[in-house]
Amino acid sequence: MKQSENSQPEKVVLAYSGGLDTTTIIPWLKENYAYEIIAVCVNVGMPDDMTYLKERALASGASKAFVVDVQAEFVSDYIFPCLKAGAVYEGYYLLGTAMARPLIAQKLIEIARQEGSTIICHGATGKGNDQVRFELAIQALAPDFKIIAPWRLWSIQSREDAIAYLESKGIEYPVKKEQSYSRDQNLWHLSHEGLELENPANAPNYEHLLQLSSTPQQAPAEGELVEIAFEQGIPTQVNGVALSPEDLLIELNTLGGKHGIGILDMVENRVVGLKARGVYETPGGTLLYRAHGLLEQLCLDAQTKSMKQQIAIKYSELVYGGLWFTPLREALDAFVDATQKTVTGTVKLMLYKGNIIPAGVQSPYSLYDQELASFTTGELYRHSDAEGFITLYGLPSKVRALMHQKTGQTAELAGATV
Repeated sequence: MKQSENSQPEKVVLAYSGGLDTTTIIPWLKENYAYEIIAVCVNVGMPDDMTYLKERALASGASKAFVVDVQAEFVSDYIFPCLKAGAVYEGYYLLGTAMARPLIAQKLIEIARQEGSTIICHGATGKGNDQVRFELAIQALAPDFKIIAPWRLWSIQSREDAIAYLESKGIEYPVKKEQSYSRDQNLWHLSHEGLELENPANAPNYEHLLQLSSTPQQAPAEGELVEIAFEQGIPTQVNGVALSPEDLLIELNTLGGKHGIGILDMVENRVVGLKARGVYETPGGTLLYRAHGLLEQLCLDAQTKSMKQQIAIKYSELVYGGLWFTPLREALDAFVDATQKTVTGTVKLMLYKGNIIPAGVQSPYSLYDQELASFTTGELYRHSDAEGFITLYGLPSKVRALMHQKTGQTAELAGATV
C-alpha cells in the first residue's frame, strides 16, 4: 500500500546481490510502494570489489546501500560446522547456498534494527528454497518483522520478463540475455541454474558455465599432491602452511578448480515439493569433505561413526530446509563436536583430472593398530578367538533355523529355499 503524501516513508531493507532479480526489485518497490529502500549486500565470498554494488543499488533507486563483509564468520560458524557434521544433502549437494542464507538473514535484521526498519524484502522466487530459508531465519530471530517477497506478488514471470522490465525503466541490467543463468557464489561454491539446465536431458554447456573450475579434460596432465591438516575436525593447514579459514578455502578452491575437482550436476528435491536441476562448483569444499572423511575413518570407532552418518543426513536436511536456528541443530552440533575431539591429523590427496585419490592419512589419535590389522598373528588377536565370536554373533540365526526344522516350516534365505 502506498504511503500518503505527508507521511514519512517507511524503510525496507532489501537483501541485495546486484544480480538481475534484486536489481529489478528496487524500481518495482519504488513504483508500487512509497518505501525508502536500503540495499544490503552481505558478502559471504563474492570475488570482486563490492564497491560497484553500492553504485548499482543507488543508481537503481535505493536511498542507502551497505556492503557487509562476513566471510570469516561464514567459514568458522557455518561452513565448518557443516563440514564437521559431514552434512551432504541427498548424498551429493554440499549445501553451499543453504548454509549462507541464515547468516545473511541475521545481518539483514541487524541492519534493519540499526536503520529503524522492521521490513525485509528478498529476491527469492516462489518456487525456490531461499524464500523458505530467509523467512524461517527471520521468523526465528525477528518475529515482529514484515517480509516482502516480490516474486510472489508481481506479474514478472521469468528472467526474460525482468530484463524487459529493467529496459523499460532505462536501467542497465548486469547479465547478458544469452548467458542469464541464475547464479549464487560464495567462498564455498558457485551454483548455476536456468537456460539449458532446465531440461535434464540437456548436457550442461560447461564452456559458459564453469567459472571456478577447469573441466577434467582441460585439467593438467600431471597430478598434484595436497596435504591438509586438521585439529579437532577443523582444517588448519594446506601443504604445511597455517592459513586463516578464509585463505585456506581460497587456496583449496584454486587447487581443486585447477584439477577439475567438485563439479556436480544434480537434480534435487526442493523444500517446496518440486525437483530442480543445478550445476555446482565446489572444488575446495569437495577436497575438505573427502579429507575429513578419510581422517574420521582412522579416528572414530564403529558405533560413533555409524551414529554420525545418521546424524549427517538429518543435519543436511535441517540446513537445506532453512532450519538453522533451531534447538535440534544446536543439539546435533553438541554431538558432532564431541565426536571431533580426536579428529586431528593430516591427510594427503592426489588430484588428477577430476579425481581425488587418497595418498595417506595419519593421526596421533588413530585407532588403526597395525599389529591387529596384519595377517601375522600377534598377542592382541588370536585367530582361534573368532570361532567363539561367530558362534555367539550368529546365535539368533541358528536358533531361528532350528525352529524351522522343528516345526517343518520353510526358511527362505537370500532367495534360496532351505
